[in-house]
Amino acid sequence: MLSGQDVLDAAARLRGVAHRTPVLRSSTVDALVGAEVFFKCENLQRVGAFKFRGAYNAISRLGPAQLERGVAAFSSGNHAQGVALAARELGSTAVILMPADTPASKLEATRGYGAEVVSYDRYTGDRAELGRQLAEERGLTLIPPYDHPDVIAGQGTAALELLDEVDDLDALVVPVGGGGLIAGSATAVSMRRPQCRVIGVEPVDGNDTALSLQAGHRVRIPVSRTIADGQAAETPGEITFAINRRLVDSIALVDDQQILEAMRVSFERMKLVVEPSGATGLAALLSGGIAPRPRRIGVIISGGNIGPERFAELMISR
Repeated sequence: MLSGQDVLDAAARLRGVAHRTPVLRSSTVDALVGAEVFFKCENLQRVGAFKFRGAYNAISRLGPAQLERGVAAFSSGNHAQGVALAARELGSTAVILMPADTPASKLEATRGYGAEVVSYDRYTGDRAELGRQLAEERGLTLIPPYDHPDVIAGQGTAALELLDEVDDLDALVVPVGGGGLIAGSATAVSMRRPQCRVIGVEPVDGNDTALSLQAGHRVRIPVSRTIADGQAAETPGEITFAINRRLVDSIALVDDQQILEAMRVSFERMKLVVEPSGATGLAALLSGGIAPRPRRIGVIISGGNIGPERFAELMISR
C-alpha cells in the first residue's frame, strides 16, 4: 500500500520546494523529561505546518488537464493552506471547504495563498461527503487531508529528514489527527530504523485512533471540542488506519491543560510559537504519558499556525 520508496520519491519531489526544517534541542526540556529530546520543527515549514509536504507531493503528480481544472480539499486549516500554496506553486487553482469556526489566522492565510473558501458547520456537516460533492460539481480533483497515498508519503518526509539527521532514536512521538503524518512517519521509521518505537499522541476527547487500535477496527466518535482543532478527527482514515495498525506501537492521550503547558514551555524555553495540535507530542512527554521512557526521543512539532490574540488568550487562561 505504501513503501519506504514512496517516501523517498516524495522527498525527491519536495527537494528545493519544502523547507528542510531545523531539529532543535532544549537542555531544560531534557531535564524535565529525563531524556534527550530532538524536535523536528514543522511549525517553521512553508504555510507553518507539515501539511505542505503531502499537499505538494500529491498535486505534483497530477496530469496537465487535472491541474488546469484545479483541485479541491476539506480542512480545518493547515491542509487548506498547504493545498492552496501547492496549487499556486504548480500553476493550478484550489477551492477549500473549511469549518465556519476555523481560526481567523488560518482562514486569512488560505485566502492569501489564492484559494476560494467554502464554509460549512463542522458539528453538523460531513466534511468528507461535502468535499466529494464540491469536487464532483466543479470537476476538480479532490486532495484529502490524510487518506491518500501521495499525501501520506509526503508527510513521511519530515520523519525521514529527522532520522537522517539524528542517530539512534529510541522513539518517535507524533501528533495524530486523521493519521497521515504518523502513517508516513511510521513508514519512514520502518525503513530507516525499525527498532525505533512510533508513538502517537491524541487529545483525550479526540481519541478516535486510540479507540480504533484497541478495537481492531475504525471507530467513529463525536466531533471533539478540544483546543487542538487540527486533531479533531471523527474517525481514522481507511488507508492511514491500515498502516498505523501495523506500524504504530502505542497512542498517548493528553488533555487541554497539558497541551497549554507544552505550548508555554515551547515558547518560554525554545522561543517557538506552537499551535495546540503541534504541542501534543511535548505535552505527552512533560505529563509522563509515555512509558517506559525512551532514552533518545524525536518529536514532530506539526504546526505553528495560531494568531497572536488566540495565543495570548490561551496563555492567560492557562
